[in-house]
Amino acid sequence: MSLGCAAQMTRRRRWAPGLGLRMLLAQALVLVAGAATTWIIAAVVGPPLFREHLHQAGVAADSMEEVHAEQAYTFATMYAVGGALAVSALTALVVSWYVSRRLQRSVTEVARAATTVADGRYDIRVSQPNLGVDFEMLATAFNQMAARLDHVEATRVRLFGDLAHEIRTPVAVLDAYVEAILDGVRPLTPQTAATLRDQTRRLVRFADDAAALARAEDSSVSLTWAIVDVGVLLDTAASSAAGGYRAKQVLLAVNAATDLPLLRADPDRLFQVLGNLLDNALRHTPSGGRVELSAASVEGGALLSVGDTGEGIAAEHLPHVFERFYRADPARDRAAGGAGIGLAIVKALVESHNGRIAVSSDGPGHGCSFAVFLPVTDPAPTHSYGFDRPIAAATAQ
Repeated sequence: MSLGCAAQMTRRRRWAPGLGLRMLLAQALVLVAGAATTWIIAAVVGPPLFREHLHQAGVAADSMEEVHAEQAYTFATMYAVGGALAVSALTALVVSWYVSRRLQRSVTEVARAATTVADGRYDIRVSQPNLGVDFEMLATAFNQMAARLDHVEATRVRLFGDLAHEIRTPVAVLDAYVEAILDGVRPLTPQTAATLRDQTRRLVRFADDAAALARAEDSSVSLTWAIVDVGVLLDTAASSAAGGYRAKQVLLAVNAATDLPLLRADPDRLFQVLGNLLDNALRHTPSGGRVELSAASVEGGALLSVGDTGEGIAAEHLPHVFERFYRADPARDRAAGGAGIGLAIVKALVESHNGRIAVSSDGPGHGCSFAVFLPVTDPAPTHSYGFDRPIAAATAQ
């Protein structure tokens, strides 16, 4: 936009009439139209009717009585219309001033609050104007928008802080090792190379987890709906995790009920949910332990659970296990390769299916259990998920 156009728009804004003046002009226009209509009726329609009634009352035409009566009628009409117009104009002025002040106060408050939000301060709120449903809806919508932006900003700040904290440790290790190698303090032995490789893989894994969390929290627009056979889903997730469980010598048991309902869900996302829960259980269950993956039919849907005999979770940590980057034991989880994102991904994916997830534990050393409720929805998609098993076959089980 050129400077001339900007200056012209500024002049237009500067000379634009305010809300109060516009309301007064609108009411003045109504008053002028009403007064003109009244005057026309009184001047054109009124005299013939008045004269006809005089004649019916016995007053002679063109007599002095008729002339004086018509003059009296004309003066009375002028005084009545003029007085009514003056009172109406004064009333319109007072009402316009009062209403415009209230409206202007509310509009100015919203405008200032919007400017504050545009400047990056999202804690501003506007009061209810008490000017009717429309203005109350406007104030409520603005406050909801500001609260949402405030929450998003707080989440963004916390996320960047968490990202910086998580990246700092492996980067510091890499920097120290590289500097020691360059200074000749530490030789590049196979053990040193393995440490550098582990830290690099940790950074890559962390980046992948962060990207997966972002996709999970935006999964409402990226879900691929299908008919999901819960029993097949459990078998597939268990088969995928079996190698890791065998390597650590942890028993993985699958217990699926025979009356499981078919779910309308995204099979890949649910597979990711079970995969993350099984990975979390394996990471916190020592060799010789046991993990059970089960599913049961409940009212309104299916209940999936992953229980283990591992480390357990203290009561004070239970409310926080689904928070980003939260670890009950940071040192142990970092050593095991956890970034504290997996359970946050699980929660986001479950909630994207209108489901719920909960965790329970009897305390450290007593294992823990994650329960996922997924509702049954009626609309049927166009394809099924069952690893080449048709919907009819899955339904018959």
